[in-house]
Amino acid sequence: MSAAAVPAHARVRVPRHSAGSVAAGVFGELLITVGVLLGLFVVWQLWWTDVVAVREQHQVLQALDWEAPPPAPEAPAGVEPAAPVERRDPPPVDEEPAFAEVFAQLYIPRFGSDYVAPVAEGIDRQQVLDVLGVGHYPGTAMPGELGNFATAGHRTTFGRPYHLVADLVEGDPVVVRTAATWYVYRVVSHEIVMPWQTEVISPVPGLRAGDPIPELTQRLMTMTACHPMFSARERYIVHAELDFWMPVSAGVPAVLTDAGVDVVGVEGGD
Repeated sequence: MSAAAVPAHARVRVPRHSAGSVAAGVFGELLITVGVLLGLFVVWQLWWTDVVAVREQHQVLQALDWEAPPPAPEAPAGVEPAAPVERRDPPPVDEEPAFAEVFAQLYIPRFGSDYVAPVAEGIDRQQVLDVLGVGHYPGTAMPGELGNFATAGHRTTFGRPYHLVADLVEGDPVVVRTAATWYVYRVVSHEIVMPWQTEVISPVPGLRAGDPIPELTQRLMTMTACHPMFSARERYIVHAELDFWMPVSAGVPAVLTDAGVDVVGVEGGD
């Protein structure tokens, strides 16, 4: 049957699309593609970077190959084992290390029994914070030194070592271990500041550039992280003060063993 013989009402009409509708369709598909790519980026940024960073930081801790603290001596039945001696005289202080060198381990019982983070020299994001964990502000005090041992860490992504920094409460222990020494700090205060308020990492927090530095009498530690979560608009600050120190050769501080913290290099730990 010829096309001319087909009744008019039985013919199928193919709709004609205007240039505008075609462009809108293409634009819509582009938006969907962009949305998928953005979703994949978010997954990478918020999840995969954590997976990679945690694995790399674990390898960094293992590579330190430091001497393990000796186990606590067994006490006779019915007798409480003696706690390691907590020293409050001036502690030993290491020299400031080279850029990106890992020189300490950080334990915070409030963050969980399996929490431990490497501490490296510098706060460069790509070379230190994104790959090594916690960074030390160059020029600030070293662990145990008079002044302010100032550190920075991510709250989200790349292992997020300071993810729970806002959960710390006054009196919480923050424990730094170097190759030979434990330094046990206690949280004393929190504050939220703008990024340019660098006086929070001054030898005496609050001193501004150019202010005379008084005689230093406190051994402080400062933790800095971006605030609010998923933003770099402000900085969340936690200050702590040294409570005591002890040599690694004397064992593990009771603030860690009592909290069931897994100490790297100790049987049961990493």
